[in-house]
Amino acid sequence: MNPKIVFLDRETTDVGDIDLSSLEDKGEIIYHGITSPSETAARIADAEIVLTNKVVIGPDEMDAAKNLKLIQVVATGVNNVDLDAAKERGITVCNVSGYSTNSVAQHVFAMLLNLVTNVQRFAAEPEKWAESPIFTRLDFPITELSGKTLGIAGLGSIGGEVAKIGEAFGMNVVGLAREGSTSSETNRLPRDQFFKECDVISLHCPLTPDTHHLIREETLKLMKKSAILINTGRGDLVKEDDLLAALRNGDIAAAAVDVASVEPPAIGDPMVTDTPENLMITPHTAWSSFEARQKLINEVGENIAAFLKGEDRNRVA
Repeated sequence: MNPKIVFLDRETTDVGDIDLSSLEDKGEIIYHGITSPSETAARIADAEIVLTNKVVIGPDEMDAAKNLKLIQVVATGVNNVDLDAAKERGITVCNVSGYSTNSVAQHVFAMLLNLVTNVQRFAAEPEKWAESPIFTRLDFPITELSGKTLGIAGLGSIGGEVAKIGEAFGMNVVGLAREGSTSSETNRLPRDQFFKECDVISLHCPLTPDTHHLIREETLKLMKKSAILINTGRGDLVKEDDLLAALRNGDIAAAAVDVASVEPPAIGDPMVTDTPENLMITPHTAWSSFEARQKLINEVGENIAAFLKGEDRNRVA
């Protein structure tokens, strides 16, 4: 079998630095850098296998692809694929999980270390170094992570890795208790106690009705004025207007986010047009280390190979 494979948005994972041989030996593959909604149906019309990171595949797109047998999401989240429509049409949907654990955990601490050491602010003002009679500058505060309490909401693979790194820095690590939480070595605190006691809170929980706007005015006001919030999970875990108000009012000390409720942000979004000094934003890059992207593509190749053999691997629908 030499199936026709269409990768709709290669540029979301590869800029020419990734080895794609694990895909190219599976069939005839056609690459598209980016695909707009109006282009999707035509591009997958003859495809048997479609690879998509962000391109939406709904009922209309599926109906336009009469030969479609597998939709491989080149990511963990599958919200861009209508799973019910795929099931109705007998189309298999697979994803990839766990490929970015180390990358995201590293990014959490890259942002956190910037916030507690103010490295980026000192490095941006080299002309002031010579003006200081002692060379050392004490203009921006520096604090140590050792002895601080790190609170993690969501102790899955990424949250667990963040916990390990936090412990290596000498932090006291606690988790947010919730109904259905599985047991772990990490002490879990009830919600109000969690927000009141933590010096740093890092979000790694899935976005569900219960966690939607977990961070909002009510919970922000429970936090210490010296607290730092890190969000590399999902944008809608945080009510962004409330976070901006808390940062400007000094309700918490600082925040760093890698995700937004709308990506890319709308023109005029105050998160990016009127960003407070104590807010650090990165454009959803926590997952994107070279190693993570290569692992992602390799896992996609293995999923396709398993599918062609009639085996289920990372199947979600």
